[in-house]
Amino acid sequence: MRVEGKGIIDRSHPLRFTFDGKSYGGYRGDTLASALLANDVRLMGRSFKYHRPRGPLTAGSEEPNALVEIHGKTNQTPNVRATMLEVFDGLDVRSQNRMGTLKYDLLEVNDLLAPFLSAGFYYKTFMWPRAFWERVYEPVIRRAAGLGSLSGKHDEGVYEKAWAWCDLLVIGAGPTGLMAALTAARAGAQVILADENPLLGGRLVGDGGTLGGEPAAIWVAGVEAELRSMPNVRVMTRTTVTGAYDNGTFGALERVGLHRPARPNLPRECFWRIVAKRAVLGAGALERPIAFPDNDRPGILLTSAVRTYLNRFGVVPGRRVTIFDGSEAGRVLARELMAAGVQVAAIIDPRAEASGLEDCPVHLGAQVVGSRGRLGLRAITVRKGAETFEIETDCLAMSGGWNPSLHLTCHMNGRPRWSEDIMAFVPMEGAVPGLTAAGAAAGRFSTHAALGDGKAAATAALKDLGMAVPDLPLPAAEDAPYEPRALWDVGGEGRAWIDFANDVTTKDVRLAAKENYTSVEHMKRYTTQGMAPDQGKSSNVAALAVLADATGRSIADTGITTFRPPFVPVSIASMGAGGRGAGFAPQRFLTSDQASRDRGAPMIEAGLWYRPSYFPKPGETGWKEACDREVGWVRTAVGVADVSTLGKIDIQGRDAARFLDFVYTNTFSTLPVGRVRYGLMLREDGMVLDDGTTARLGENHFLMTTTTAAAGLVMRHLDFVHQAFCADWDLRFLSVTESWAQFAVAGPMARALLNATLDAPLGDLPFMGVTTVRVGGVEARLFRISFSGEEGYELAVPTRYGEALFRDLVGRAETMGGGPYGMEALNVLRIEKGFITHAEIHGRVTAFDIGMEKMVSAKKDCIGKAAAQRPGLTGPERQQLVGLKTHAPLTAGAHLFRPGAVVEPATDEGYVTSVCWSPTLNCWLALAFLADGRARHGEQIRLVDHLRDIDVTCEVTGPVFLDPDGGRMRA
Repeated sequence: MRVEGKGIIDRSHPLRFTFDGKSYGGYRGDTLASALLANDVRLMGRSFKYHRPRGPLTAGSEEPNALVEIHGKTNQTPNVRATMLEVFDGLDVRSQNRMGTLKYDLLEVNDLLAPFLSAGFYYKTFMWPRAFWERVYEPVIRRAAGLGSLSGKHDEGVYEKAWAWCDLLVIGAGPTGLMAALTAARAGAQVILADENPLLGGRLVGDGGTLGGEPAAIWVAGVEAELRSMPNVRVMTRTTVTGAYDNGTFGALERVGLHRPARPNLPRECFWRIVAKRAVLGAGALERPIAFPDNDRPGILLTSAVRTYLNRFGVVPGRRVTIFDGSEAGRVLARELMAAGVQVAAIIDPRAEASGLEDCPVHLGAQVVGSRGRLGLRAITVRKGAETFEIETDCLAMSGGWNPSLHLTCHMNGRPRWSEDIMAFVPMEGAVPGLTAAGAAAGRFSTHAALGDGKAAATAALKDLGMAVPDLPLPAAEDAPYEPRALWDVGGEGRAWIDFANDVTTKDVRLAAKENYTSVEHMKRYTTQGMAPDQGKSSNVAALAVLADATGRSIADTGITTFRPPFVPVSIASMGAGGRGAGFAPQRFLTSDQASRDRGAPMIEAGLWYRPSYFPKPGETGWKEACDREVGWVRTAVGVADVSTLGKIDIQGRDAARFLDFVYTNTFSTLPVGRVRYGLMLREDGMVLDDGTTARLGENHFLMTTTTAAAGLVMRHLDFVHQAFCADWDLRFLSVTESWAQFAVAGPMARALLNATLDAPLGDLPFMGVTTVRVGGVEARLFRISFSGEEGYELAVPTRYGEALFRDLVGRAETMGGGPYGMEALNVLRIEKGFITHAEIHGRVTAFDIGMEKMVSAKKDCIGKAAAQRPGLTGPERQQLVGLKTHAPLTAGAHLFRPGAVVEPATDEGYVTSVCWSPTLNCWLALAFLADGRARHGEQIRLVDHLRDIDVTCEVTGPVFLDPDGGRMRA
């Protein structure tokens, strides 16, 4: 089926691939669809519901029929469009959604059951008998659901994600996009030109023709060469812009290695986040099919698809082609086919007034009203007035007009408007700030209009950005008027398909209207129209027209369904690239990691970080001996711990203090420069999100510290609050957790250790103060805060100096009778002092529960304040934070009961969150939540852990066991 002298594939580079186990040949530049058509294979898939035989309808990413599975050594990818999949040596592709072979699909029996499977049949059928749902209906539905299949194995393919910015993002590299990109590039703007195809040119490649007096391909090649040679331009082929988001952000999916054999470290796909100051949408338009009985057979394609296969791939989808088209494009296709030596059986032109002068039979005022052929088209039925006749043909090219590809303009809730001039929806201006639709995407379909629109859109963007606009002449191009006709449905007996992928017919749409599903969104869900993998790109407008006719409304009054991102399917693996295995929970190492390992410290995971558990000494038999020793160092001498894992968020701007007042329960706008304040943060539902300290480094400069476990959670929360409630505030914040190595120095000799380390002796730094110091000539930050209850400091230096500082601090501490301490000792120290971590603020407690209700300021509002005041979130019935003391071993997770009570859920009064053996107090301690706990200090409570066979009696105390007045840490 190859046509000599046609196409721009590389015939000097043949290759082999397999489809359903059979080997076929193709050329570099072929898609799977073009290569199979070249091998006279038209049957490529089965429809979703009825399993009807299907071949390609289009030649692009809007393809609803030809969906296949790619089988690789490390992955199996379903629902890949054969029209977009580039073939390569060794490609293994299989058809999908079948039982048996593609030719003999046993599930084709569904087509015989079509009278019982009309629109909404599941709503009616599965209501009765009720007992059948779980045993019959649901299992059957689950087995039938979906199209392609997965291997069930982990996808070991490589995926990437990347970020980019530009002055102008040009979406689509047809004549509109090329002209826009060239205009902006010559002005010196940073330009990204993205197109989903491997070749630039858009319809210029598929339709051929001339531009500037020369073949369009030559003009395209010249523009491409100039753009690629410019350092301010990034040309991204095989890249589909999938969505438009806030603040000029666009998602884009790049097919990096899907057109090549797999090899190590070659990404399959890359998902881009592109931030653009301005954008031009030059995505072109999508051709509409015509609904007529049995219009879904393999061999029935859109006119534009047949032209693309002929001119780009040198393939004709049939030996005897018929054209059902009421536009000049159909006549051009007929001439191109005949010039290539292909027989044109007839032109079926619904226009009665059109010219009948062609070198093939022309039937004016006629319509196709049926087709014949089980696995491929063999003949069509034509109606002309009262006459009906049949034409033998194996390929039918049809066109019902064009729809602008305006989907991206609707991704921020913009609604398109109906244009009677072109009988299609066109984008609403300004629907996406900074994005301008141009050319066919804006409803201007001639090549001349596309070129002019591209230049005008780029010119407007350049002026907005304050850039000089170059004088760029337009090449001479076709400027024929577009004269659409409202031909959606020819009527007649039999099923006429609208949504080919989901097997939705015109009858289904009319049935939905008859059953009062007259809203376009209700019709969509009742019929599943537009809900297939193609998202109704070729069928939406035709379905709306049929619905409008059925309800007696205009199409404008009927409205249109909502377009949402992504524009094409996006693999989850590409969006979460790197998030698999160790990439899902990446290992994070402290700057002191090697120094801790050199001392024999076992490393444990804490919030994705690896931290030392304890530092063993020769002769010690277990962790407890080391832990008790390290606690003693901090209580009597000095200890050093790496606390770099704490989240650090730098917050700046005139509204920074105002923002902190809003996210914290207490007030930070009154915090003096050079001081630190403890803060509590609530979620929107009133539950405690996190606690931490924030230092005021300048009038409009703060540094927030979060817990290790909630560093990412708090950053995400701040982002949400900023975007949702105060996006216009003068405010910026950035995570600087990895930018600073930070070390706690705690104990009675902490100040002496610092004075021996700092370049200048430490002055009078008050408790909860912060100052700038120097260590070995390096500027550092020193905070006087304590998580141990002793006099404590935290010294922060740029990350690259972290290991050296840790080794120095530990060495000096050891000469003073102290040393490093790990997570076990840190946990004991904080429990003795009654400090909470996320073991206590685990997402189900309020400020009242942890005894911090007075920190919720009555003088201002904050996130979660109103929700925290709801009935039931305060009062004696709440489980409140308490301490427990005993000499018997305790366990976290144990439950609390009154002495003598029956141990059952109804008598459960609380639970334990943290426990430790206290070498300082020589007993076991625990933090727990107990019903009305603050009123029960001094009582005895029974602690039960059936899993570990523990049943002991404890004394209820306050949560602060050591130095409740805080004299030691304020010394």
